[in-house]
Amino acid sequence: MELQGKRIAVTGAFGALGAALVQAATAAGARVAAIDRAPVPNGFAAVAAIGNVDLADTSAAKTAIDAAAKALGGLDGLVNIAGTFRWETLADGSADTWDLLYRVNLRTAVAASKAAIPHLVASGAGRIVNISAAGSIKAGAGMGAYAASKSGVARLTEALAEELKDHGVTVNAILPSTIDTAANRADMPKADFTRWVMPAQLSDVIVFLLSDRASAVTGALLPVMGRV
Repeated sequence: MELQGKRIAVTGAFGALGAALVQAATAAGARVAAIDRAPVPNGFAAVAAIGNVDLADTSAAKTAIDAAAKALGGLDGLVNIAGTFRWETLADGSADTWDLLYRVNLRTAVAASKAAIPHLVASGAGRIVNISAAGSIKAGAGMGAYAASKSGVARLTEALAEELKDHGVTVNAILPSTIDTAANRADMPKADFTRWVMPAQLSDVIVFLLSDRASAVTGALLPVMGRV
């Protein structure tokens, strides 16, 4: 199995993509710590689940990541999935939306990564995988705040890859298009859902980036677009 014996922390683990990745990583042989701002739901008994965590708070993020490392006996990988979305034009929206998306999409990745670095360096083969977005390359109308925060995730990925490349830690990001989730289907009921990328497909790519086979890949921003 591709992740046999690996110890992986996943933020935003109780959402659609997070839950799919927890399942895929566990199936690949990993031991997983699932971290989220939400309370722990049913169905996470097989992993170390940590809920009610404000990952944008550096102290709370460190406490959660340290708890995950303790529960798993160390940490070989971190996947930063925690995030949210708002569609809002600048003319009709609020500057507060920009602050919100910065905090939830970028600052959570910053705080969790900072907390995980000592554990990942100690691993000798650490991995960080971030979730940016296709919109970070080209933003559409109403996507400014979201795209800006996800562009920040991309720049964090590149900078951290350079920072950690001599410490045995790789840092990469995937850039999904629209993800096929129940929430997105409800928001866009007339869309062709078959063109979207599924959480399981994204999870397959993330599992690869966490694996030993991806040891030569760092600083990559990998589009995973489906047929969008």
